Amino acid sequence: MINTVRVTTEEERQAAFSIREKVFVEEQGVLLADEFDDYDESHEDGADHLLVYADAVPAGTGRLRVVEGEAKLERICILSSYRKHGIGRVIIAALEQWAKEKGLAHAKLHGQTQAEGFYHKLGYHTASEMFMEDGIPHVLMKKTLSE
Repeated sequence: MINTVRVTTEEERQAAFSIREKVFVEEQGVLLADEFDDYDESHEDGADHLLVYADAVPAGTGRLRVVEGEAKLERICILSSYRKHGIGRVIIAALEQWAKEKGLAHAKLHGQTQAEGFYHKLGYHTASEMFMEDGIPHVLMKKTLSE
């Protein structure tokens, strides 16, 4: 069973951060100092974090920030043993729903080029040329959120 929670406890927060460290730092080689930023801190300008459980095990995460009046979906990742089970779609849907609850009509994200097709299937369009972020090729992707 897959379920999502909006991170509210330190335990949930640490579970989300652990997933990010395993995926981005250990698997993809992002520097630890670059993975975590000021938006991860608990303050009013910080990001809202989401945690996805698969059979009660923390399996994926993502975060949401409001940037220039749009929802910015960030740090979307899933532990390797839980990929290809629809968790990515669950994360995106939950973040988009959260954005709509905040009154946001548009979403954007920096998608790794290897995941560009995945985001296209979810209604995102590519809105930039390829650029490097943390040594990984990315593109800006955008979507208008429906009511």
